[in-house]
Amino acid sequence: METVREANLQPPPSQQPRESSAIMPDSSLHQNTNSTLQPLGQAAERRGKGVVLADLDRFGPESTIPAMAVDEAFAYCQKLTRNHYENFSVTNLWIPRSIRPHFCSIYAYCRWSDDLADETGTTDRASSLLQWWQSELDDCFSHRATHPVYIALRKTISEFELPKAPFDDLLSAFIQDQSVTRYQDIATLLNYCTRSANPVGRLVLHLARCVTPESIAWSDSICTGLQLANFCQDVPVDARRGRIYLPTTLLEQHGLTEQEVLANHFQPQLANCVASLASQARLMLSSGAPLVGQGPSWFARSIQLFLRGGLTIVGNIASHQHDVWSAPITVSRSQKIRLFIDACLRPRSQTIAITPSASRYKNPNSDREPASTYSVQNSSRPTDAEALDGRRA
Repeated sequence: METVREANLQPPPSQQPRESSAIMPDSSLHQNTNSTLQPLGQAAERRGKGVVLADLDRFGPESTIPAMAVDEAFAYCQKLTRNHYENFSVTNLWIPRSIRPHFCSIYAYCRWSDDLADETGTTDRASSLLQWWQSELDDCFSHRATHPVYIALRKTISEFELPKAPFDDLLSAFIQDQSVTRYQDIATLLNYCTRSANPVGRLVLHLARCVTPESIAWSDSICTGLQLANFCQDVPVDARRGRIYLPTTLLEQHGLTEQEVLANHFQPQLANCVASLASQARLMLSSGAPLVGQGPSWFARSIQLFLRGGLTIVGNIASHQHDVWSAPITVSRSQKIRLFIDACLRPRSQTIAITPSASRYKNPNSDREPASTYSVQNSSRPTDAEALDGRRA
């Protein structure tokens, strides 16, 4: 499983800041934020792959290295954020310096969790390491932190009064991924998202000091929408890992079997399944738009970027006729620039207009023309029933 990602929104090289230490979950961020034009959902070697695994010898269960000082621990987290292939953040352009290290400590926790789950070889080894990581988390909240990530995170927890539940929930999703690779229906999948995606957004609310029942609901909606968009773009990647996030009932509605998903070839019926899940993602994303009206300006810009980035992914998938197998889905350079400009100039706007990728891809197996533009006018969060059946999609 990959944590929520923010749509591969690394700024173009000319806009890269000198210090790229802050992170924003994608979410940042299950989710990949790598080089500027890295294809989304592509199982490619990425910068920083293996960094956590290399550090297991130094900081793993058998480590005998003395505990770091707090400043050293924060430096470690910042280095991990800069070097890892799945950098959650581009929002370092506007996040206050005083908050940046705390984003890094949260990112480092997510990064270690994700890599222990997905890059340690076997599910047995991953499960064992994740259980160790859980014990380290428990020690952190008992003021007995020894791992550098938790030494830094302990300071962040104290300063922002972070609750333990989001960390536990996120880790439980990684543990679940070691044994659960299928989801019966959309309700089950959405329940999984409450632990795999939503906790990161809730932690960011604490950093922005704008935790209210309304902001939590909007944040959850955006995070779930981003996760669903990631599932859509990564159907081939997940299939290679033996995982299927398209609900079983959805496959059955279209006369499909698990074997056809794992075969990893385009089929019109599979594209229709992706279209259904992408519609749900668009609904959830747009329903969380009122969150941009909350909190400080840096927070609004960050949320605006993730919100529009997620809708851009969904729009680009639609422009490719929901075929995520024949060609990688990318966020173009011009789209990235537009996203940054919108986040800077219209951070509080709740009217979302997304133009899919300019490439006029047309599936040779379909007579339909690719979508060109769609817009969403946001008003309020949907009811649970509406979210499940997509009536407002």
